[in-house]
Amino acid sequence: MGRMGRDTRMKRQVAPAFWEIPRKEKRFVPKVSPGPHLVETSYPLGIVLRDLLQVVNIMKEAKYVVTTGEIKIDGIVRKDVNFPVGLMDVIEITSTDKTYRMVPKDGVIVKPIEIPKEEKNLKLCKVIRKLTTKNKKLQYGFHDGRTLVDDQKMNVNDTCLITLPEQKITNTVKLEKGSTALIISGENAGTVGKIGEVREGTFILPKRVVLTLENRKVELPVDMIMVVGIDKPLITIR
Repeated sequence: MGRMGRDTRMKRQVAPAFWEIPRKEKRFVPKVSPGPHLVETSYPLGIVLRDLLQVVNIMKEAKYVVTTGEIKIDGIVRKDVNFPVGLMDVIEITSTDKTYRMVPKDGVIVKPIEIPKEEKNLKLCKVIRKLTTKNKKLQYGFHDGRTLVDDQKMNVNDTCLITLPEQKITNTVKLEKGSTALIISGENAGTVGKIGEVREGTFILPKRVVLTLENRKVELPVDMIMVVGIDKPLITIR
């Protein structure tokens, strides 16, 4: 008889390179379950609690903390240690009254940083899809898998600030000259700069921006950046 269900673990050696875990300590590690983020860009919740935040010592403790409902992701209680946690996700640990946001940092695409409690209900979401529904309303798809029907006019690669868990848009930032952008992948992940120019894509080249950093300029595809504000980021991102 065949095995039922999916694998919930994977070998440490084949885990994504950015995972900050001991590679030779044990053979297996929790695997990201299907959800809002890809395995290549996210952590399982259990690893975030054990290895990154170090609020537990072993995975058994992580499972207990999660199943008792002490962990909220984007304002919703999650009870799966394999749940994927990725870019801009907000992690709230109710027992310690601490809140964290997953952001790019030091060349790594996602790391948790502690944020003020006042920001636990705020999240930046990048628009990656846009379509018109049958009733002529605009539906937007965001980088974290959520979708939202809204009358506001936005374009792909714009960013909106939403409230959690209601998913109400409170502010928007357009991908345009003068906006502040965060590099979300590559060796400069976590660096913030000002957009000096937006260059349209061609048959060969993707749409890209010229980003002014502290002491230099870089040209990057729009997939590698997220606009986060005008003069400064709308929320804490570093």
